[in-house]
Amino acid sequence: MTNTVLVVDDDEDIVSLMRDFLEAEGYAVATASDGPSAFAALERVPADVVLLDVMMPGQSGFDVLRRIRESSDLPVLFLSARDEESDKLRGLGLGGDDYIVKSATPTEVVARIKAVLRRTYRGDPRPAELLDFGRLVIDVRAHEVRVDGENVSFTPREFELLELLASHPRQVFTREQLYERLWGEFGDRHTLTVHIGRLREKIEADPAHPQYVITVWGIGYRFEGERRA
Repeated sequence: MTNTVLVVDDDEDIVSLMRDFLEAEGYAVATASDGPSAFAALERVPADVVLLDVMMPGQSGFDVLRRIRESSDLPVLFLSARDEESDKLRGLGLGGDDYIVKSATPTEVVARIKAVLRRTYRGDPRPAELLDFGRLVIDVRAHEVRVDGENVSFTPREFELLELLASHPRQVFTREQLYERLWGEFGDRHTLTVHIGRLREKIEADPAHPQYVITVWGIGYRFEGERRA
């Protein structure tokens, strides 16, 4: 089945370039030039992933993502001319799945879109099981997380990271192992740090003193928790 990419950018040259490369790889492409037209396109087109500019007239890409996240975990990748670290952290912190600077080649952008789609819509069946750690319960098949009995919203990448760690309690994963497993070859290694921070904010009683997602200094991370039968 053909995946559809929604490209949102007010630069017609970039839109045209990305359309050419994406269509050459077999993707269907929808386009929009600003926030309102992006939301209109999402109502018309069953997009599988959004490639989103940050600096646009009216609403910024950050504003657009914030509204998308109110009702959807649709994968969103930023493609921006802004390469400041603060912008990358902000975009990822709002729930972006990746942040790509426009100096990247179109081939790299397509590769990172492929990686997100491969992880988000992977075809292998998941086990029909609960990962129950008491106040934290992960329903793998339903793609749901409950903390103290309340459902907590997760993006696909956040959920995949939590599922991977929680499925292997006490196993230490290096930062490189986690990054390569979830993001592949391309991208900014700070992305993992941001996602770990978001996990802790959502599942830990005190994110500054985590009980589940533990840092193993100089190596990586492990999940602590005794799984209930």
